[in-house]
This record gives sequence, C-alpha cells and structure tokens, in this order.
Amino acid sequence: MASCSIEDVLAKAERDEAERLKGITVNKELDLEFDPGNLLAFDKNRIDSLDLKDIKREDFLRSLARDNTQLLINEIWKLPTERVDEVIVAKLPDPTTLVPRQKPAPKPKPPTKWEQFAKLKGIQKKKKTNLVWDEVHKEWKRRWGYKRAKDDTKEWLIEVPENSDPNEDQFAKKNKAKKERVAKNEYNRLKNIARAQKIKVPGMGLAPTAQQSKAELAQAVNIAKISTASVGKFQDNLPKEKTPKNTGKKRKFQPLIGDFSSEKQKQLDLLKVMDSKRPRFDMTKAVNKQMREEDMESRQKNKKAFGKKGRRGNMSGKGKGKGKAGGKGKGPKGKGRKPQMKQGKR
Repeated sequence: MASCSIEDVLAKAERDEAERLKGITVNKELDLEFDPGNLLAFDKNRIDSLDLKDIKREDFLRSLARDNTQLLINEIWKLPTERVDEVIVAKLPDPTTLVPRQKPAPKPKPPTKWEQFAKLKGIQKKKKTNLVWDEVHKEWKRRWGYKRAKDDTKEWLIEVPENSDPNEDQFAKKNKAKKERVAKNEYNRLKNIARAQKIKVPGMGLAPTAQQSKAELAQAVNIAKISTASVGKFQDNLPKEKTPKNTGKKRKFQPLIGDFSSEKQKQLDLLKVMDSKRPRFDMTKAVNKQMREEDMESRQKNKKAFGKKGRRGNMSGKGKGKGKAGGKGKGPKGKGRKPQMKQGKR
C-alpha cells in the first residue's frame, strides 16, 4: 500500500514538472530576433488573418503577447547574473537597435569666457582631491565649503597691514571682501547664462544702446541724482532741466509700535460697515454722477439736432440759388460743406 502511494506521488510530481516546463516552452516556426539591451523581441512569423477576424481576437493577441514575452524572458535568463541585496539581477549587454528619440538631442552648452581663455592658453583642468590636511587642527578637512581647511574668515588673529588704519576692523573687511567675491561670481554666472541664450543684459541707469533718446537721457540723469546719500535732496538742477514725471509716490505705512487708537478706530468703522445691512450712500457722489449723465445726454441731443439742421440746409440750397461763381449752390468746391451766402448780401 505504501509503495503504491509513493509511486503515485512520484507520478504526480513528474506530471507537474512536465506541465511547468510546458508553460515556459514556446514553439515557433521562425526563431525570434532579440535585443536584450533594449528588452526587445522581433517576431517575423506569419499571422493568420482569420485569427484576427474571429470573435476571439483578444484572446489570440493576449496569447501571442504572452508567448513572445516568455521567449524574451528565457533569453534574458541566458545572460550572466549576479546577486544584489539577495536579488538575482541579469547583466544586460549594450543595445544594438537604434531607438528614435522622443525629443531632439540637447545642444552642447557654449563655452564660458574662462573656458575659451583656458583653451586659448592651453590650460588643462587638474582633478583635485576633496580632502586636504589642515596643519592647525591636525586633521583632514574639506578643500572648499563649510568647515574647510585654512579658512581665513575663521581666524582668531589677523595681522594689521602697515599702510592701513589701526582702528579698522580687519575681520569685517575680510567678510566684506568675501561677499563681494561671491556676488561677482554670481554676476558672471548670470552673464554667461544670458550670453548663452542670446539675451541682452540691460545696464543700470543708461542702457548701452547706439543712440539714446531724450527720455532715456533724462531717466539716466534722474537715477544719477538720486543715487546719493541724501537721495538727491541737495542736488541742483541743470540748466533747462525739467522735473521728471511718473517717478512714483512712496507708500506710507502706519507705525508698528506706539498708539494704536487710530488703527482700532479704523477696524471698528470697517466692522460697522460690514455689519450694516443697508449700503453706504454718498449723496454728493450720486448728485455729481446724475449731473454728468444729464450733461452728456444734452450734448448728444444738441449734436443730433445740429447734424439734422445742417443736412436740411444743404438739401434746400441744392439747385436753387447761385453762389459767387454762379454755380448750383455747392460752394467753391462743389461739395456743399460751407454755408451759402444769401442773395443781396455780400
């Protein structure tokens, strides 16, 4: 009894193994062409048109996609593999099929002024290590950036030069020089970006154009006058100089500290207006608006009446009386736009 059960178990295992191998085995008339680098498989086998026209077309396409995918996976498992974080990974070769790009290839960036100068002088960039030995702290530190080695802005003692003021703060002077260098580098970086994109960078005050207009010259003079400590308060005007227009008004703000009674009263008035159901009515504004509307209506009526009267006068004089030149009453140019002279008066 036990031997029969063992034979049955072995037979069942063989059937399961055959069924599993049958699932990963796909037979094709023509072998597929593979490009494992791009995970591509090319199937050149003929497709029966009746399978596509049949009702079970979706099942046929799904089966075809499954078989081709299985063949591609079988081809990938033939590649050399390695274990990365307890996961088996296959090493894909270089792709052999040229796949078209969705977007055009990026254009190379134009060289900066320093790159052009280095190429002209034959200066080659040397790779430097990121860590250097600091003799003061006796440890390895970064060459650049935060907590770098030989940081001159973190020195506790600075020697005062001979020609400088002894009361001058050398630490503040070094920090100021560092900020100026950072600002200059940032300005040069932005100039390189603008030059690469072919954008004209406007200057301060008078823009560098071929010929400046009168308004531009006046704007440059105004900017130069207000660029003083007194904001141009004690600067005299030039001969025949006009005051600049559209200079803008400075906004006035309420003080942040002090008496808050005025601010409190404003907020209470605003809440009172919001809480009231009846809208605020300004009698003076309403009367002025009504007067303007009546004035505009009367002007339009006068224009219409004047236009009708002029046309009647022109029509009545057509072909009846004669003008100075003995015409038909159309005036000197014959268009009837000038008023006619009555007979017997000159």
